[in-house]
Amino acid sequence: MRERDIEAYLVKRVKAVGGEVRKVRWIGRRGAPDRLVMLPGVICYANHGTLPAQTIWVELKAPGKLPEPHQVREHNRMRGKGHRVVVIDSLKGVDALLA
Repeated sequence: MRERDIEAYLVKRVKAVGGEVRKVRWIGRRGAPDRLVMLPGVICYANHGTLPAQTIWVELKAPGKLPEPHQVREHNRMRGKGHRVVVIDSLKGVDALLA
């Protein structure tokens, strides 16, 4: 399996739950995640309200591959500002993100 196979699965699954995926090109910023997942808010009948929409930065990797050190540094900078950044290297990782 290749990174592009995982990306195609991510797009398919996110669209199935009503979300959107954007591929992002960063100018002058190495190591930043290359996909932005936007999930819709959900009506939650248990508490008679809604769960907020979610924005998640996603770095996709081929199975077993890890982010490069410069990517880890950038991901940690983003997390330090309160952003959710995840690294996914499998179809199960996509499923876990959307569970």
